[in-house]
Amino acid sequence: GSGGFRKRKHDNFPHGQRREEKENVNPPSALMASFKSFQLELDTRHDKYERLVKLSRDITIESKRTIFLLHRFTSAPNGEEILNESEVKLDAVRRKIKQVAQELIGEDMYQFHRAISPGLQEYVEAVSFQYFIKTRSLISVEEINKQLIFTAEDREETTNMSSNSRDKQAGRWSLKVTPVDYLLGVADLTGELMRLCISSVGNGDIDTPFELSQFLRQIYDGFTFIGNTGPYEVSKKLYTLKQSLAKVENACYTLKVRGSEIPKHMLADVFSTKTELIDQEEGLP
Repeated sequence: GSGGFRKRKHDNFPHGQRREEKENVNPPSALMASFKSFQLELDTRHDKYERLVKLSRDITIESKRTIFLLHRFTSAPNGEEILNESEVKLDAVRRKIKQVAQELIGEDMYQFHRAISPGLQEYVEAVSFQYFIKTRSLISVEEINKQLIFTAEDREETTNMSSNSRDKQAGRWSLKVTPVDYLLGVADLTGELMRLCISSVGNGDIDTPFELSQFLRQIYDGFTFIGNTGPYEVSKKLYTLKQSLAKVENACYTLKVRGSEIPKHMLADVFSTKTELIDQEEGLP
């Protein structure tokens, strides 16, 4: 009738039959098979990237907890216990890094570098902080990488990890910290050394700030040699490094000039006040 819908030609056929005819008209081609393989490869790579991001987050959290623990070294009655406990925590972090190394077997690490870089930087900061407390020196990137070589005997194994036959036979995994991650971790270390200086002054230790001043000056001189020729992230952290050095040098100045007239239990308050003034002048939060 007028105003009614016109019946289409293929409406007499069942829905399932129309689908079968459509599939028969467009059979799977080689091009579609290639796209399906690309889809599978991209999904696998995306899943691996997400797993690495989660592992990097766990490495960052555990490394921060190790740093917080090491800050108790100056005030703890038995510093050796703090160092032993920090070593246990760092072993747990290295087990997480082992899982990262297993995920990257047969892969180009730089394709997943953005996923794991924050965790590696925080690990470098924690390891170098512990190493400085022990030896009063800076750990090298080669020494850090030596600690990141794992074998099948190292604690429990993780499942669902990709590997090739040669690595299976060797039962060995390794992960190398890149020079950029090492430099960024060392740059963050300077902030922890500045906080160590504050706590040392609060405990009446007037020798540690002068040691830290010389050490930070050497690190700052090393970074200035890189200058703007290095990666953008490194040059961006140079300003923060300079501020940490200025705060430690200010502590040394206060101890040298006014140390004899200020009681030891008030040195930390005086230094903290001067640090806040420096931050306000520089516009830091």
